[in-house]
Amino acid sequence: MNTIIRHIITAVICSLLLAVMLIGLTFIAFSLEVPYGWSILWQQRIGDVSYILTTIGIVIAFGTIIGISTGWYWKERLYQIDRKLDDLVKGQKLAADDESYKELDSIQERMYQIQEKFRNQTEHAQRLATERAREREVSLQEIVVQERNRLARELHDSVSQQLFAASMMMSAINEMNPPKDEKFKQQLQMVEKMIHQSQLEMRALLLHLRPVALKGKSLKQGVEELLLELTQKVPMEIDAKVEEFRVDKGVEDQLFRILQESLSNTLRHAKATLLQVLLIERDETVILRVEDNGIGFNLEQVKTSSYGMQNMRERAYEVGGTFKVISVPNEGTRLEVKVPVLLKEEESDD
Repeated sequence: MNTIIRHIITAVICSLLLAVMLIGLTFIAFSLEVPYGWSILWQQRIGDVSYILTTIGIVIAFGTIIGISTGWYWKERLYQIDRKLDDLVKGQKLAADDESYKELDSIQERMYQIQEKFRNQTEHAQRLATERAREREVSLQEIVVQERNRLARELHDSVSQQLFAASMMMSAINEMNPPKDEKFKQQLQMVEKMIHQSQLEMRALLLHLRPVALKGKSLKQGVEELLLELTQKVPMEIDAKVEEFRVDKGVEDQLFRILQESLSNTLRHAKATLLQVLLIERDETVILRVEDNGIGFNLEQVKTSSYGMQNMRERAYEVGGTFKVISVPNEGTRLEVKVPVLLKEEESDD
């Protein structure tokens, strides 16, 4: 049954009871006897209408008005509760009422408690989902690192060793027993150069497959070990100046990755005999500079096609740094990354 109709019926019934009480009080006040009192009251007129009908009509009209008013009032209040419950089901934040109704304070308080409970459950679910995602990411990263290590070991133990043996054999053939046919001799020398280039490509590939994390080492230690390994394996003069300084772990990792990518590009494409590496901190700025005396390249042609160049640029931008490359054909290449060092609050307070 509709709320307004229910309140109208209730108010009319109460009004009829009130009318009966008024008529009864009239009998008592005027000492009317029951058989003749009804006749007397029926004959009494208010205007052209009997006193009894007028009394009953007035109280019924009054009851109807009261019923409509109270029914409309409670319908609005129930509508507000229904709207808030609908917002609660939809996950929306409950809006505060401009008017406070004391009768609904306890209900509103319960709804706010339910909303807080839903919010806590949602936060807990999101936190669990985030933790599971991180665990999956860490697990996947460990699998990737293990697979990269496995491939690096297999390539080093098989293909790299075979290329080294082939290079030694071709070098011995060209030096000890060179063919008399000049054209055949040039072909053998070309094969030796191709094997040598393949060795450089393999070393660059192994450099890519190595784990890029520093694993608890400082940036200076990681860079020095990387350059020492290159010095032992690559016929190239390496001049390095690496200083010790403190930056966030994320900055160290990105700088190390940029250096690896740059060294890999140098080994594969530069054909350089001299490599200079500079890693210092000056005026609250970390400077990484890698320069070689190789064949260089046309910067405009490489900008749009080089995935490695784009990758290094994005790594530099990710830590708020700048990335610049200068290359001139047949004169070498210089790469420079500058990253600002942000002082932490406790360091600035000291």
